[in-house]
This record gives sequence, structure tokens and C-alpha cells, in this order.
Amino acid sequence: TGIDDNSIIPQVTKLVGNYPNPFNPRTTIRYDLNKSAFVQIEIYNVTGQKVTSLVNEFQNAGQKSIVWNGTNSQNNKISSGFYFYRLVLNGKAHSMKKCIMLK
Repeated sequence: TGIDDNSIIPQVTKLVGNYPNPFNPRTTIRYDLNKSAFVQIEIYNVTGQKVTSLVNEFQNAGQKSIVWNGTNSQNNKISSGFYFYRLVLNGKAHSMKKCIMLK
């Protein structure tokens, strides 16, 4: 469930953050694209294992957001703890931030 606002083109591409943080049961991750790109948003646990991929598609420039419902790639609820979400553009890692799941 992504939200696009292509009417505002950001000056820089950045991973804005997530809200709420800590979260339970869902959080919204916001990011800005200053130009069109193939975008991936991936979630990792503290051991570096990929938990799930939220976005894996070409997107136009604009302000974006995606809701993570606190599940892994098998649609199972994750446990409490620290998680990292990473923005990848055109196959190259761009930035990473952390979030906390509290039950």
C-alpha cells in the first residue's frame, strides 16, 4: 500500500524515516526520490538476514511511502526487536535506518 505524491519533486533522494517508531503492529516508511529509479525497500533483522522486501519496482520521482505491517516474507508476524530498512536505487544501496518493533 504505497502512497505517491508526484506533484512535489524533492531536491534530493533520501530515506526520510518511519512513523511510528517504535511501532506495533505497523509503521509507515517515507522516502523521497528526486528522479525516477528502480527502487527496493528491504527489511533486515539485527543478524543481517533479510526479513522481507516491501518495494521492488520502477518508480517515478516524488514523495513516497509504504506501510510495513510487521510481517516477514512468509506473512508471519515478526518478534519484538530492532530491524533495519534499506533503500536501494538501481541495484545500489543508498541508505539505511533502524526501527523498533515493540509488543
